[in-house]
Amino acid sequence: MDWLKKPEDHTTAQRPVRPERLAWNILIVDDEEGVHSVTKLALKGFEFGGIPLNFLHAYSGAQALEITRERDDIAVILMDVVMDTDDDGLRAINAIRQDLGNKLSRIILRTGHPGQAPEDDIIRQYDIDDYKCKTELTRKRLSTSIYAAIRSYRDMRTLERSRSGLESVIHASTDLLAIQGISEFASGVLTQMAALLHASKSGFVIRKHGFASLDDTLDPPIIAAIGKFEAATGLKDIAALDEAAFRHVDQRFKVPGTEFTEGTFIHCIESPSCRHLLIYIESEHPWSSVDRNVLELFSHNVAVGLDRLYLNQQLVETQKNLIIMLGEAIEKRSMEAGKHVHRVAEYSALLARLAGLSDNEIETLRLAAPLHDIGKIAIEDAILNKPGRHTAEESARMREHATIGANILSGHDLPVLDAASHIARGHHENWDGSGYPNQLAGKDIHIYGRIVALTDVFDALRSDRCYKAAWEIDKVVAFVRQQRGIKFDPELVDLMLENLDDFLNIGDSLPD
Repeated sequence: MDWLKKPEDHTTAQRPVRPERLAWNILIVDDEEGVHSVTKLALKGFEFGGIPLNFLHAYSGAQALEITRERDDIAVILMDVVMDTDDDGLRAINAIRQDLGNKLSRIILRTGHPGQAPEDDIIRQYDIDDYKCKTELTRKRLSTSIYAAIRSYRDMRTLERSRSGLESVIHASTDLLAIQGISEFASGVLTQMAALLHASKSGFVIRKHGFASLDDTLDPPIIAAIGKFEAATGLKDIAALDEAAFRHVDQRFKVPGTEFTEGTFIHCIESPSCRHLLIYIESEHPWSSVDRNVLELFSHNVAVGLDRLYLNQQLVETQKNLIIMLGEAIEKRSMEAGKHVHRVAEYSALLARLAGLSDNEIETLRLAAPLHDIGKIAIEDAILNKPGRHTAEESARMREHATIGANILSGHDLPVLDAASHIARGHHENWDGSGYPNQLAGKDIHIYGRIVALTDVFDALRSDRCYKAAWEIDKVVAFVRQQRGIKFDPELVDLMLENLDDFLNIGDSLPD
């Protein structure tokens, strides 16, 4: 008999149905209908911890295996030995423990033929919790055995949930640390908390700059929500959303910390930057001790993650501002448009998104693009700012800025500077190989260089320079289209022209 296959005949097995109310599930496995009836009668009215029993029924080892395969919440299995075969029950026990990996359900072996299955041998060879002859199982003894088995199951389940909860906290915390945005972070917190509690929960996260009261909130309060609050993201009027939730939240904002009530968990997280998150979770059932421990431990890790998130955001913002300032300083030295590098950065990010680059690549390009002409810092003012046409020697000198810039930015173990080096070296290369400094062609030019080559020229043509007036947009589009496949990557040209209004909107939002 294949113990991992469902039996062909299901006519005598009652399909497992999850009870609507909380109950301890007891699986009776016996080929005699009378044994099922007598067992239920003997345990009528039995409760453990105020929770009643729910009975499941199987009439063979195969049917018992089918039920235990489909559900993992069986507290006790009362298993007969002799059913389809003399060792049917024993083989089912071995399959439940070994093949299905069920180590939590408590198994009480019952037999009417103790001589066929000696107690010493069975206890030693099989992972069972008790061994009883059917003739000795009076109502009192059966109740005692069930009481002890459920208590053992409860304790093992608590230990397993604690272990699983700790592992989940570690994994969830690791996932949160990879998130860069505050809204995504808040959404991740709620998702991970719901997963940690192994149930569908409702809740939301509020961001706030201070704890005086809700009235002085500067940001849209609810930045992430799940369950019945899912549609509340961005709402400011929490009282209109849920009056009871508002009362809890308002009180906790005034007195930061953690609060457990019968159906709610509220935790305020403070960060050194004086920004705060309030986490509100609702549950239909009271919190268990494991729930409380897991939530408090995870909340502590969330606080660590929030501090790290704000620190990273400050570092990134500082880095971005310094790069923009440096790029603008170089442009101003050449008396060119002060917002040119900022526009090129935003144009490049948009074009990168249209081209299908990842979020990390897009943000790296956005930060690196303003440094595309950093090599101009080494070019003499007389050449850099010459209003007329350059001589051959001056042109050769001017072209050196691409290599100079790449060399300045290379050799640093930082993704942004590495990307900026590729851009500095590649943004004057042409698709057909006629550019400089290395006459690269096609996709031998780094994608960052190809993107900035297009966005740099696009903005330069639309801006006033010392040697020309700004072009009208029709003339710019005509030039870009004419250079498709010559100077510029044809796919990137198509993407820009198909989304031209978006590029023009960026330009309008960043005037000189």
